[in-house]
Amino acid sequence: MPIITKISAQKTNTERFNLFIDEKYAFSVDADVLARFQLSKGKELSALDLTEIEYQDDIRKGVNSAIQFLSFRMRSEKEVRDYLKKSELDEAIIQEVIHKLFKRNYLNDLEFAKAYVRTQMNTAKKGPVILKQELQAKGINVHEIELALEEYSNELQVENAMALAVKTIKQNRKLAEKMVQQKMEQVLVRKGFMHHTINIVLEEAAYEKGEDEQWEAIMEQGRKAHRRFQKFEGFEYAQKMKQALYRKGFPIELIERFIEENAQVDDREVD
Repeated sequence: MPIITKISAQKTNTERFNLFIDEKYAFSVDADVLARFQLSKGKELSALDLTEIEYQDDIRKGVNSAIQFLSFRMRSEKEVRDYLKKSELDEAIIQEVIHKLFKRNYLNDLEFAKAYVRTQMNTAKKGPVILKQELQAKGINVHEIELALEEYSNELQVENAMALAVKTIKQNRKLAEKMVQQKMEQVLVRKGFMHHTINIVLEEAAYEKGEDEQWEAIMEQGRKAHRRFQKFEGFEYAQKMKQALYRKGFPIELIERFIEENAQVDDREVD
């Protein structure tokens, strides 16, 4: 049978040891595997011994790699599995690694899901719909997702959605009231808030422009439309302007006022 003729610690990693069998380098093992199999110079190894040693060492390497991966932040079981698969480990080894990680409390999908919800609701202000989708993508089961989302109170959902609505209003002051309302709703849907939360926020954040603000907004959008349609004249020009500004959410009476006053300006420029 093959005999261990030399064991030496690696220079770059003193926790791993190189094994030489019959005077030739065979493979390296972790310190725990070395101790577990009582490997020493002169020990004879059967083919079965070699297979079991390599198998257990692969598990140790997988566990160590996974712990390093987990050291940066909490991960779901699926994230760790996907990471280990990139190392081309056999599925049986990955399964054993995952089992050991759960046993040592390195993995806990429910705690991971709760922490993820808390982080995202406080920093990114995401709604529960998006959080549910993201947790599903990370392999968390439906029951644990529902438990994790209990961390996100209805009051905080409304508060976060309101903050996003106010930000949207500030960013779109040059648009018509109707368009601002639409943009608020679009932002909240995209962020993953429920319809009942969105309705509460839209009602509480009802945005009404003053007369001067409305006129300033239509002047901004009207100038842009005018540059596109100034090659047209008369009825055709007026219709294209009305259509463009109506799509922007302005009321028809304000549109007609803008077109009339804009026409008067053009007339004075001609005179």
